[in-house]
Amino acid sequence: MTTELQAQPIVLAGLAGFFSALIFSSIPVGPINLTILNEGSRRGFRWAMFIGLGASLMEAIYCSIAFTGFSSFFDNRAVKSSMEVFSFVFLLFLGGKFLLAQTVNVPTKLDLASKKISARLDEKLHPHSAFMTGFVRVMGNLGVLLTWIVLAAYLMSHEAYFTSTYWVADQFTAKSACIGGVLLGTNLWFCILSFSVSRGHGKFSEKTLLRMQHISGFCLLVAGLYGGLHVIMQLAHHRA
Repeated sequence: MTTELQAQPIVLAGLAGFFSALIFSSIPVGPINLTILNEGSRRGFRWAMFIGLGASLMEAIYCSIAFTGFSSFFDNRAVKSSMEVFSFVFLLFLGGKFLLAQTVNVPTKLDLASKKISARLDEKLHPHSAFMTGFVRVMGNLGVLLTWIVLAAYLMSHEAYFTSTYWVADQFTAKSACIGGVLLGTNLWFCILSFSVSRGHGKFSEKTLLRMQHISGFCLLVAGLYGGLHVIMQLAHHRA
């Protein structure tokens, strides 16, 4: 029984990282997805897969920064409560935006800044390999870091369904499991996308991409509503 209780936070954190990565990676408007769609259709599965591997590594690094660099920041009760509310609003806004989108191209305010940073990184680093192309593209995407900061706050402040354990406990092993789950989730998605594009010669219809976007938006809305319910229950508990 003791071993099971010790393993529970690790399993929950790994699953949280894995499914969070799948949901956010599968939003087809991201620069990496578009790069894989374009490059995979021209150069094949192997090239697209290595772009995904590089992107996955950089995403895991950003996830690590979010969980390790901001964990002490979340210890403050006022900050933690504020981040809970912010993550609730952020997920609802993003989920609603993707769910109600009529076209695949749904630009955000960070897009322009991210494109400028990516262009500068390309000029300085000159990524020639597929792996480095994916790595640098994610490095220059401010939205990825912001997303993982918000997700870190969400996962570390919300209990998993039907348990009294946070999705990601404030433990090194749990955070490591979550980061490992993120690495697996992003790699799995990019490999699936790379294989599909190489087999279909890049013929992904806008309807298919839009459907993927709607599914991601729905998942984000569900997570946001759960976060809102958690905030309401906490307020009711304090008032009582």
